[in-house]
Amino acid sequence: MTRPRPLIAIDWGTSSLRGARLGDNGQVLESREFPRGILTVPPGQFESVCHELFGDWMQAPGALCLISGMAGSRQGWQEAPYCPCPAGFAELGQHLLWLQPGRIALVPGLSCTGQDDMQSPDVMRGEEVQIFGALQLSGRDNATLVLPGTHSKWVHVDSRRVAQFQTFMTGEVFALMSQQSILGKTLDLNGAFNEATFLQGVDQSQQAGGVLHHLFAVRTLGLFDRLSAAQLTSYLSGLLIGEELRTQTVHADSDPVILIGSETLTQRYSLALQHLGIACQCHGAEATWAGMFALSSACTHNGPFNP
Repeated sequence: MTRPRPLIAIDWGTSSLRGARLGDNGQVLESREFPRGILTVPPGQFESVCHELFGDWMQAPGALCLISGMAGSRQGWQEAPYCPCPAGFAELGQHLLWLQPGRIALVPGLSCTGQDDMQSPDVMRGEEVQIFGALQLSGRDNATLVLPGTHSKWVHVDSRRVAQFQTFMTGEVFALMSQQSILGKTLDLNGAFNEATFLQGVDQSQQAGGVLHHLFAVRTLGLFDRLSAAQLTSYLSGLLIGEELRTQTVHADSDPVILIGSETLTQRYSLALQHLGIACQCHGAEATWAGMFALSSACTHNGPFNP
């Protein structure tokens, strides 16, 4: 068998940058993280920043660097056109944007345009790598996956290909409601997470009335001293996450939902899902590196390689 090329995997987001040097079996040999998201990089400086932070890793003979996330957006290093769904490893490999042929490539992200003009298009950048990595780690070909965050993703995978997905602005709405609206005047954002109150919010989201009505209760529950300022923060979180879950059709007897993200967010989504009788399993940063390693195996020969 041909020895795998040294792989440098980089996840370059809006606010942060992280990279890992992976071994022959996909194990993380070394990792680095910097507050150098794409918004901190002046136009035309992406290559120099990448060289400054990871250039020593790239000196390994035959090194291959794959970069996922917002570096491939219109505001990033170079815009990598989205790969349309349904898509798997093969399609992603075919749509890589080679910055240096055979050596450095941007992972394109995915688009889901729908079947007609009435369905709005949806996109992701970076999550596609996490999705395929989580499938590798769980050994599953079919799954429903949730990637909580500022813009949460619900993804349906069929036969190891992303068939469709939906984005929910749950994290951003939480930030806006808690920091920019009148609701924020009643919240203590530094208070400890309250599981019971969080689940109370999840339960309320499942009731008739809709989220626009339920949100006002964050104010009135505080006005009538039924919940403290610290409790109200957990209640708002449960209300918004519960609203997201309310829109999905996941049966209690289905295979576990796969959650991918930070420990804080996956813990909350796991609590909400299990409270509603839905099994789940969680993955963190390891999903990104597993996905990059699997993608590198699928795409190694797609571009010319000059050792």
